Amino acid sequence: MASITQKFENFKAKLDKALHEKNQFTDILEKVEAKTGVRRLYIALGLIAVIVLYLMVGYGAQFLCNFIGFLYPAYASVKAIESSDKEDDTKWLTYWVVYSVFSLIEFFSDIFLFWIPFYWLLKCIFLVWCFAPVPWNGSHMLYYKFIRPFILRHQGRIDTAINQAKDVVSEAKDIAEDMAKDEMIRRATSGSDSSKMD
Repeated sequence: MASITQKFENFKAKLDKALHEKNQFTDILEKVEAKTGVRRLYIALGLIAVIVLYLMVGYGAQFLCNFIGFLYPAYASVKAIESSDKEDDTKWLTYWVVYSVFSLIEFFSDIFLFWIPFYWLLKCIFLVWCFAPVPWNGSHMLYYKFIRPFILRHQGRIDTAINQAKDVVSEAKDIAEDMAKDEMIRRATSGSDSSKMD
């Protein structure tokens, strides 16, 4: 029991430190703290509690969950693209690969996921774990344990399938262009034939 209390106290200390860094969110918290007299740590914990409760029983929990799993990672990805550091690019690319694989699995298992109680809360916790700036980051663990070995094992077959798909798309494009040219010629020809009749 003491270890859980100690971990929660460590979490609160780290959160309190993060809430005192200068950014737009902490500026808003500072103003709310000044007006209410409530420490920003408790405001943030209250906000987290409201979000957790909403994800459990609220209407539109799916939207909120997907919003949380997309908004901050998208913003951080743009910042990573604009920075000269390659490491943050890799971090966010890894997140998006895991996010895509999870979305694909979720799409095909949607009928079963509907029956899991508090699914949107669990999914949100999973996504936050995947983008959290911690050593045990979920996207890093999942990518290197499961996704990377699978892709490397089947890379040849995947590349062959992609090349075949490119060939099919190229052939379809050529056929569509030929059909469009034939149709334009047919219309031009039928237009000149009708003008001769007049």
